[in-house]
Amino acid sequence: MVKYIIKRLLLSLFILLGVSLIIYILIRMMPLSYFETQFLPQLNSGVMTQEEFNRILALYGLDDNSFFGILKGYWGWLTAFVQGDFGTSFQYGEKVEVIIRDNMGISFGISFVSLLLEIVIAIPLGIKCACNQYGKIDYTATVLCMVGMAFPTFFLGNLMIKWFAVDLGWFETGGLVSAALPKDAGALTRFFDMLWHLVLPIFVMVVLSIGGLMRYTRTNTLEVLNADYIRTARAKGLSERKVIYKHVFRNTMIPLVTQLSFTLPTLFGGAMITETVFGIPGIGQIAYNALKVGDIPLAMSYNMFIAMLTVVGILLADIMYAVVDPRVKLVG
Repeated sequence: MVKYIIKRLLLSLFILLGVSLIIYILIRMMPLSYFETQFLPQLNSGVMTQEEFNRILALYGLDDNSFFGILKGYWGWLTAFVQGDFGTSFQYGEKVEVIIRDNMGISFGISFVSLLLEIVIAIPLGIKCACNQYGKIDYTATVLCMVGMAFPTFFLGNLMIKWFAVDLGWFETGGLVSAALPKDAGALTRFFDMLWHLVLPIFVMVVLSIGGLMRYTRTNTLEVLNADYIRTARAKGLSERKVIYKHVFRNTMIPLVTQLSFTLPTLFGGAMITETVFGIPGIGQIAYNALKVGDIPLAMSYNMFIAMLTVVGILLADIMYAVVDPRVKLVG
């Protein structure tokens, strides 16, 4: 297994190198760079000369947009990144690692709670639907999950805001704490106020993601239920509960490991659209704003962070195959 892991890690380095190059080229090919957006009015008004503007671009390695100029800029970013220098955000004027560290916590909390609720609801519900195929529970759960999956994130988020925040007035939107909360409020009061603000975002994330996991679990469970060893277990006189939770559930988990392998980048990467709709200052919303304005250091570091988490998640999924199913052997 050690040889297999080393081989996968070396392969991952080439994958990350290719991903970083593609992302950097795409950001540099945007119609307007961050500095062009910021200083274009001053250029047009004559406050800043073209020579001064060119010196600013040259300072950040953005003065040459030819193919070789972009490669030169990429090489400069890559050498600094490998040495642990993630750069300073153009937009926020802070070190990139500080921005990611300070804003990742709230995104992780929302994603972690949403993932737990998704697993607790979707997997048992998928098994229940498979055991009652074409029954009332199966049809009802399938229809509701498909309706939830059909809603775009921004539409469902705004719908929840309209119903529960605007019409009913149960929630506030925008930010993490109420506008009327006193500044001298205690830590416990502030904590519960923050939790109340996160109810709608977490609800939206769970509704949008629960359908796919439930249907995936249902399909895999149906395949396992039709296997010969399940019929043998029933023929031996084992109770249906023991057949389901001892034999069916464990074998259903094998393909689910693949589905859950991408949860690691989701946990730490934040939900861009959800955080933007609800005005949550998480790393997802900040990364979205960085991509919009062409903030190269922040956008590159965030995307590389997500890419590395994705690679690690897939590697952990491969290892988990051998844990869930002893028949799986990892060969280097």
